[in-house]
Amino acid sequence: MRGFGKAVVLFLVVALVASGFALFGPELAGRFAYAVESAKATATGERLRTAGDLATAFSDVAEAIRPSVVSISSIKKINASQRFQRMPDELFNSPFRDFFGDDFFDRFFRFRTPQRGYVQKGLGTGVIVSDDGYILTNNHVVNDADEVAVKLSDDREFTARLVGTDPKSDLAVIKIDARDLHAAKLGDSDSLKIGEWVVAAGNPFGLAHTITTGIVSAKGRANVGVADYEDFIQTDAAINPGNSGGPLVNLRGEVVGINTAIFSRSGGYMGIGFAIPINMAKSIMNSLIKTGQVVRGWLGVAIQDLDRGLAESFGYDTTQGVLIGDVTKGGPAEKAGLKQGDIILRFNGKNVPDSHNLRSAVAATEPGSKVPVEVFRSGKRWTVTVEIGELETAMASAKGTESSVDLGMTVKNLTPEAASELGYERTDGVLVTEVDPLGAAAKAGISVNDLIISVQGKPVTNVTEFRREMAGHDLKKGIRLVVQSGSIQRFVFLRSTQ
Repeated sequence: MRGFGKAVVLFLVVALVASGFALFGPELAGRFAYAVESAKATATGERLRTAGDLATAFSDVAEAIRPSVVSISSIKKINASQRFQRMPDELFNSPFRDFFGDDFFDRFFRFRTPQRGYVQKGLGTGVIVSDDGYILTNNHVVNDADEVAVKLSDDREFTARLVGTDPKSDLAVIKIDARDLHAAKLGDSDSLKIGEWVVAAGNPFGLAHTITTGIVSAKGRANVGVADYEDFIQTDAAINPGNSGGPLVNLRGEVVGINTAIFSRSGGYMGIGFAIPINMAKSIMNSLIKTGQVVRGWLGVAIQDLDRGLAESFGYDTTQGVLIGDVTKGGPAEKAGLKQGDIILRFNGKNVPDSHNLRSAVAATEPGSKVPVEVFRSGKRWTVTVEIGELETAMASAKGTESSVDLGMTVKNLTPEAASELGYERTDGVLVTEVDPLGAAAKAGISVNDLIISVQGKPVTNVTEFRREMAGHDLKKGIRLVVQSGSIQRFVFLRSTQ
């Protein structure tokens, strides 16, 4: 309709100009033509003013954030005896080499060769977050450094003290003793929208006071391989080596992320950069300043992502959510009434589309907090309140003889001797003894020495029960199993390949 309306207006203008020329002569027709040209000029002027307003916004952001951005130089002293022990692990096999490329490491982590040892130098960026000198940056910028130097935007230089680091999120806090500092304003990364303009500030390739612009390309990026806890903001604002630890800023001049990594084959910008959301960074930063370490929340469950088959087996019509594969005895989840097979939909009022999202959300929750958890169970939605515990130790990730041609595995009854040897507390169940690497069991993730606990929700304690339950279901549609590996249970979904 809008296109049709424009066509009608254009037709009327042409008709009026033509009729005016015919009836009243060239003078009137000329006036109409002048009016049309004036309208075009006005529209062009409005577009230029809009572009000018955007340019002014970028300029204002650059001016606002510049005093808060610092250059960080780190020095790590390596004696001759450490040369062959530390260089391969910390330099050549660093996960950041895959992101930043060989050129970055050659330039920004040079090794000098004095007679008695070596010096590894690193360059990065940081952002001042408090008037009394606290600075937020990346862990990989200052990790294991013997000396950390900070240069401010006014060219003052200070030696920084390391407050604390968190390798699991790649964040670190350092502090300088200085006056007249300009702390950056921290924003709300949860309110960021995909497509929103952002500015990346830092010292790429050692070029101080550089800003680049772009948009938020995606949110909640995980499986990047940089840190254990990943919930990255993805942006196409140019982030290059040396930007690490610098701020990602919205057009209101608020820091919404800490630039961390780029995806690159050459070490330079290729249109994909990642920043740690400032809400996640604030929680970790406050914990490091307060205690020198990071205290993370603990739910007490083993979780896994859903695929279509698993979701359908629970009567659930989407793969959005997180499946509870096992519940720790005496943990927060068990105390709140959460059960194996529950699908977590929302945590503390926010959707949890996958296990990485939930893991980060739980870790960022202060222990002792009571939060609502919405789950899908037996076709209904339930909400329970869980008092979050404190994560103290890392939980491991879950992963006569009967032969099954369809499933590609061989099983036998679990014996007390086998249970003792494999570390199983229970002495009944169905033990997997062989797995065809091309069969359905292998594709579902079942391994030798896994213990099958149930079939489609029905417990099985021996091969006879296993055969009976398997026979009662259609392998072409798929069957849901609970398997145990070590102390962790999880769900798998099997479909016949024949």
